[in-house]
Amino acid sequence: MTIASVLTITLYVLNIIFALIVIFISRKSPSSTWAWLFVFFFLPIVGFFLYLLFGRNLRKKHFVRWRAIHQHELLDTYKEQQQHIHNGTYDYPNAISKKYAPLIQMNVDYNHAMLSAHNDVKLFTNGNEKFDAVVEDIMQAKESIHIQYYIYKMDDVGKRIFNALVQKAKEGVEVKLIYDDLGSRKLRPRHLQQLIDAGGQAVAFFSSVFKILNPRVNFRNHRKLVIIDGKIGYIGGFNVGNEYVGLDEKFGYWRDTHLRIEGHSVYSMQAHFLFDWHQARNEEFKSGDEKYFPSFEIAKTIPVQIVSSGPDTDYESIKNSYIRMILSAKRYVYIQSPYFVPDEAFLHAIQIAASSGVDVRVMTPENTDHPFIYGANSAYNGDLLEHGGRVFRYTKGFLHAKMLVIDDEVATIGTTNIDVRSFSLNFEINALIYDSDIAMQCRQLFEQDQQDCFEMTNERFAQRTTWTKVREAISRLISPIL
Repeated sequence: MTIASVLTITLYVLNIIFALIVIFISRKSPSSTWAWLFVFFFLPIVGFFLYLLFGRNLRKKHFVRWRAIHQHELLDTYKEQQQHIHNGTYDYPNAISKKYAPLIQMNVDYNHAMLSAHNDVKLFTNGNEKFDAVVEDIMQAKESIHIQYYIYKMDDVGKRIFNALVQKAKEGVEVKLIYDDLGSRKLRPRHLQQLIDAGGQAVAFFSSVFKILNPRVNFRNHRKLVIIDGKIGYIGGFNVGNEYVGLDEKFGYWRDTHLRIEGHSVYSMQAHFLFDWHQARNEEFKSGDEKYFPSFEIAKTIPVQIVSSGPDTDYESIKNSYIRMILSAKRYVYIQSPYFVPDEAFLHAIQIAASSGVDVRVMTPENTDHPFIYGANSAYNGDLLEHGGRVFRYTKGFLHAKMLVIDDEVATIGTTNIDVRSFSLNFEINALIYDSDIAMQCRQLFEQDQQDCFEMTNERFAQRTTWTKVREAISRLISPIL
């Protein structure tokens, strides 16, 4: 037997062993397992190294110290609300929140997501307006500015915010910045030195000397939060960069959705920021610190729940919220997402809703930043069309909004895409809003965006080219690991 034959047999045996590890040891979902076996088949040995980087689950023991800091004073408030909900004695702030009590209870029980009654909410769909408001609020800060983005670029938009942070740090305001190490891979420590010198702090989440060869590269912090003085919070889809104000020629006009919330739900946003800061910096914070969780009154009554998800939990809470909303809808479900690669549970939920006569509409961008994502979007759009749903492709620019709204009653806006990565791998955060005015605004935004779309009808879908169908088939096979 030749050396080449021995090497071939050895590689073949090793590939089988690696495949068995994925099947019997990693305990992944069947769809994810088949996707990785597909990779092993076409990329022997190399596929296993890809699996080590991108396929392993995050071990929960890494978050033991993180969970320990959840024992802060907000937990007492959460337990009290949970007890009243279970006893049937909770006084829901409006009729809509009472109607959706099962959804609220699910998030209270499995995500510690308290329902906050007193909030004022403003929607942004334009990057310039959103960043203008953020800078204005930063400049008015008195105690603390906590800012967290998946992507932070030190371009014109980034420098404008950065300069405001430096100025406030010089004034003695506490400034903390979290950026994701992979999403903000072009950001270097030297770019942040001016803020450090002014007394501010900045830290990369899950950092590594080698950006790609990072054992935690698959688990990114996709959250976008700005918290001012513990009273004002921003949450939504905009990152920090010139493309988010439409200055990138590749993407053109950037359509996104973001929220400015002033009210008691900011306590939850603040807590999530501090948890992430602790994980990235291992720095304790004082439980119930009035500086971070100040007492204040707000007249507006808009019920809000801040729901999070990530690889540190056993529950896909945001995905479960989406599914519960979809199956609760009686009239319509409108969904906007740049990536529509649903898992089986989500896909079945929208198919059931559409088959039951609910007006289900999904909007995705016509031009995406990933060829396989485009193919997967198209493939799953076909599944929805078969059940009577409607599909719209946004053509004005790049649609990056992550929004789901039902029946002019409940809307959720945040950082979570409709894909496995957002559902189970990334650290994500969404706001659920139980208010007819906000829900109607979201519906109207969707309907306005429809004017800049073409509808993917069954007839149009049937006219796809052979290459498009091949790309869809490949994309669908590997969609659980995209």
